[in-house]
Amino acid sequence: MPPKKAVVEKKVLLGRPGNNLKIGIVGLPNVGKSSFFNTLSKTDLGKAANFPYATINPEEARIPVPDPRFEWLCDLYKPGSRVPAFLTCIDIAGLTAGASTGAGLGNAFLAHVRAVDGIFQVVRAFDDAEVIHVEGDVDPCRDMDIISTELRLKDIEWVEKHLEGLKKTGRALGNSSLADKARKEEIATVEKIYNVLTKENKDVRKVDWNNKEIDVVNGLQLLTAKPVTYLVNLSEKDYVRKKNKWLPKIKAWIDEHNPGDPLIPFSVALEERLVNLSEEECKEEEQKIGTTSALGKITQAGYSSLALIRYFTVGPGEVRAWTIRKGTKAPQAAGVIHSDFENKFVCGEIMSYEDLREHGSETAVKAAGKLRQQGKPYEMVDGDIANWKAGA
Repeated sequence: MPPKKAVVEKKVLLGRPGNNLKIGIVGLPNVGKSSFFNTLSKTDLGKAANFPYATINPEEARIPVPDPRFEWLCDLYKPGSRVPAFLTCIDIAGLTAGASTGAGLGNAFLAHVRAVDGIFQVVRAFDDAEVIHVEGDVDPCRDMDIISTELRLKDIEWVEKHLEGLKKTGRALGNSSLADKARKEEIATVEKIYNVLTKENKDVRKVDWNNKEIDVVNGLQLLTAKPVTYLVNLSEKDYVRKKNKWLPKIKAWIDEHNPGDPLIPFSVALEERLVNLSEEECKEEEQKIGTTSALGKITQAGYSSLALIRYFTVGPGEVRAWTIRKGTKAPQAAGVIHSDFENKFVCGEIMSYEDLREHGSETAVKAAGKLRQQGKPYEMVDGDIANWKAGA
């Protein structure tokens, strides 16, 4: 008898389950957060003003995620309606030292951070005498220390309270029932989280948790469990010449404190200029100065940091990108369109974008034997093109 295949346990993702995830723009006051949000969303929602706390209520915008595959599909089908994938971005008030104890708008700020799923951390690396810095001078590494410390302190306070409550109820636990054992395991995991934050001085997302532990971590909705993308705001001159005295120091700080986190240099000053030009003028200006806008790259990085992928539905009526999380099975992916598609799921007719691109039409893909019927166990792949079949 052949040996049984080892079943590899599928890793649970950190963070809230779901497809409607949000990313928050975080940073100290006057580092360019609201101006960045305005250019990103091409709106004037985030009140860009030269004083701390110009943004108090977080503003929200849905930003289209650039995708050449989507553009190609639209060129092929010439649909009446085009709906790209979106990233939901929220502009959050500036954080200051002491926020974890309620300083400034600390409590409101941290509640808003808790409500998002990922973080764009805007770091100021430009000098401008007209834009005051809340700490007096420009020092991105100090600013990153402040934010990292405040988020971690709030998590420590949150975990301490939770652990206290668990231990109170845990004194009466026995060893016999499964519920008691599960509660003891939960207490052990929360203690481990507490040690990571206090003794190891690490962010929660930088630990390789097992699936049971991830369930506990996700239940706590910790600030340091959220993925972070560092956006370094440079002057236009530094961005164009790709040089800035702070960039190597910022990279060294990330490598030391949060290795693996993405770092994207950009210039709000340049983006503000480009956003007001027509598409043609923008391309001309980019050629003239020898660089391009970083907004598309930033949006895609935020989307990826949340473990989001997309599949497409296509036809002459509409080409649409549907956002799902990595690991989503076919019925749940169909359910993003309508709950009936999930509840009465029969199968999906799936082809890959690459196969359609290679063969040029659905008929040719089918003739090549590349159109597949997939059932409930099928796990969606980024770029799948789907046609769902549901029962009556």
